[in-house]
Amino acid sequence: MADLEAASKIAASGLRVQAARMRIISENMANADSTAVEAGGDPYRRRSLAFKSYMDKELGGEAVKVFGTRGDPSPFKVKFDPANPGAGPDGFVKLPNVDPMIELVDMREAQRAYEANLNMIESTRTMRRSTLELLRR
Repeated sequence: MADLEAASKIAASGLRVQAARMRIISENMANADSTAVEAGGDPYRRRSLAFKSYMDKELGGEAVKVFGTRGDPSPFKVKFDPANPGAGPDGFVKLPNVDPMIELVDMREAQRAYEANLNMIESTRTMRRSTLELLRR
């Protein structure tokens, strides 16, 4: 039973990471069209989640945890729009470095990883229930 509990805890660590990842992706999508508020300023910079796996000696397996977020260093897109309040003196506005298609693919990947971890937890619950039923006989 201890192994099944450890498996559930490891899968739960994956759930937490993927939930945080989906939150960051949602922020990116929500700000995909955000420009700077002051002239010549920088717009929203795409963010990604930084996470790593580690050996959890208590659980006897590898778990994952979030250790922060980081900004995407790729350059901003620019477009000529002198009427925009965020336009620089040359009339160009910097646009966020968020590509909605990349965010959609990342969201799908995070969703599937979340579902896989959720299925693992459900499987361990079923195995525990079955084990308890066998022991009662």
